[in-house]
Amino acid sequence: MALDQQTSLSEAETDTVLARHETGVLSLARDDEPYAIPISYGYDADDRRFYLRLVSTPGSEKRQFLSSDPRVRLVVYENDDGVYRSVVAVGRLEEIPRSELTVEHVEQYGEAKRPLFEIWGESRQDLDIQLYQLAPDGLSGRSVEVDDASEST
Repeated sequence: MALDQQTSLSEAETDTVLARHETGVLSLARDDEPYAIPISYGYDADDRRFYLRLVSTPGSEKRQFLSSDPRVRLVVYENDDGVYRSVVAVGRLEEIPRSELTVEHVEQYGEAKRPLFEIWGESRQDLDIQLYQLAPDGLSGRSVEVDDASEST
């Protein structure tokens, strides 16, 4: 399988990819230790901002990483008829305390899909749901086409 040259996505193309999906992989780091999890997100193309509901238990590994205020990467990707696209957002998560929720926040979280990844060993009352937003320092998209004619069988 031969790959054609990788190209950058325009802002509009990047926004389209992000709007088309609702899940990605969120990566956090603390010291030299990485942590990556699948997440659901909402995306506001006007503000180029992500909205996330992260569910954890008080002593969980996820909670430990989040409390260290790490830089994060959110990766969203797709394969559509031989065209691979990926978008990477880099920045810091900002927790939105429930006491500071605005009407705009409520609208955005209403647009964000319910977390699709809810596999927990604990009962629901032990789960902690925290709201975050990510206004990325960097947001980039890439695309590459696969030349199917060169594939061998």
